[in-house]
Amino acid sequence: MFIYNSLTNKKEEFIPINKNKITMYVCGPTVYNYVHIGNMRPVITFDMVYKYFKYLGYDVTYASNFTDINYKITKAAIDNNVTEREIANKYIEAYLEDLTSYNCADIDYRPRVIDNLDNIFNFISKLIEKDYAYVVDGDVYFRVKKIKDYGILSNQNIEELESGARVEVDKKKEDALDFALWRSSSEGEVFDSPWGKGIPGWHTECVVMIDGIFNGKIDIHGGGIDLQFPHHENEIAQSMALHNHHLANYWMHNGHINVDGQKMSKSLNNFILARDFIKNYSSNVIKISMFKTHYRLPLNFTSDLLNEAINIDDKIRNVIKSANVYRNVNNLEFNANIKDDIFEKYMNDDFNTPNVISYLLELVKKLNELIRKNDNNLIDVASKILVICDVLGLKYNVDKWHKDDILLYNNWIDARNNKDFDKADLLRKKLIDKNIL
Repeated sequence: MFIYNSLTNKKEEFIPINKNKITMYVCGPTVYNYVHIGNMRPVITFDMVYKYFKYLGYDVTYASNFTDINYKITKAAIDNNVTEREIANKYIEAYLEDLTSYNCADIDYRPRVIDNLDNIFNFISKLIEKDYAYVVDGDVYFRVKKIKDYGILSNQNIEELESGARVEVDKKKEDALDFALWRSSSEGEVFDSPWGKGIPGWHTECVVMIDGIFNGKIDIHGGGIDLQFPHHENEIAQSMALHNHHLANYWMHNGHINVDGQKMSKSLNNFILARDFIKNYSSNVIKISMFKTHYRLPLNFTSDLLNEAINIDDKIRNVIKSANVYRNVNNLEFNANIKDDIFEKYMNDDFNTPNVISYLLELVKKLNELIRKNDNNLIDVASKILVICDVLGLKYNVDKWHKDDILLYNNWIDARNNKDFDKADLLRKKLIDKNIL
C-alpha cells in the first residue's frame, strides 16, 4: 500500500510502526459555530481511510480532538451572553449530530483541551527546561530557530519564512517566527497556569493530546491542507524538541473546497453549513461528489457534479434494492467479509476513490445483468458493492424481510402472473410503501 506523505513530499509504501496495528490522529474543529461543508471534507476523507484500514484487518486506534478553549469561543460567548462552556458544549453536540447525519463511524478518542490543561502545563514546562521555550510577561513562546529542519512539512526554508513573518512582528518575541505555547489573557474564560492566567496556544494542543493518548510517535496525522503550515509544522517542531521525532511517520492532507470555482467564504456568500447542505442533498450524494475527486486535490462543488452524484447514488440504490429482493425471496445472505482485488488495487494507490467510483459503476452494470438472468452469482457482486460502499461511508437499505413481506411479494408475483392487474397494482403500492420495491 502506498500513501502520499506530506513530510517527504512523495508517495511512500505504508509500513505501520507495529505490525497489524495503526495509530491515527486528525485535527478536529474549534467549537464556536456549526461546521461548514469544508470542515466535513477531512472528516469524510479520514473516515474512509479509517474504514479501509479496518477492511484490511488492521487494529486501528483513531483520535480526533475538540479545540474547546479559544478566543473565537470567548467572542461567541460574549455575543450570545452565555459562558464559553455553553458555547463549546452546544457546538460539540451539534458536530456529533452532523457526524451521525453523514454516516461517519464512531472513533476511539475525542479529547478536549479543557481536560488536558495539566498535561499542557507539563509539556510546556519541559520545553522551557530544555530551552526550547521562553516566558515573557506571562506568555510562553517556542524558539523555532532551534529546530534545524523547521519547514520540512511545508517544504519551506526558514529564511523565506522569517522574511514573511517580519510583516507582523510581536515585540515580545525573540524572533518573528516564534509561536505562542501559552497566551496571557484576562478576557473571558481564563485558566491558572505556572505563568499566570491565560489560555493555551493552539499549536501545542494536538501534540499534547497525541502524547497523552498514544505515548509516542503515531503512524498517521491528518487534516486539511490549510493546517499544513503553520499548525502542523509547529506540532512537528515541538515533537522534535521534546522527543526528537516528527510526531507521525505519515502526514496526510486533503485539498480545500471550492463552490462553483470560488473558494468558500462568508464574504462571497458561498459558505455552506454541513447541516444545511444535507437538507438538500443526501449524505451519499455529498460523499460521492467528494470521492469523485482525489482527496489531495481541490474539490469544486458544482450543480453538475452534484447531479452526477445523484445519478450514481440512484443507480447503486436501485440495483441493491433489486439484489435485496432476490436475496430475501431466495433466503440468501450477503457476504459482509468478501474482498475485492480491484477495489484494493485502487485504494492501495493513495486512496484513489475516483477510480473506485468508476469501478462501482462497472459492478452496478454487471449486477444488473446478473439480476436479469436470475443468476446466483449476483449475491457475490452485490456483496462487493455493499462492502465498498461501507468503506466509503455510503448507506443503502438491505433489511432482512419479515415473513409477511415475503408473502406480500409472492402474492404480487402471483397476481402479475395471473394477469390480475388491479390486485397486482394494489400489492405493488404496498411493497413500494414498505421500501421493498
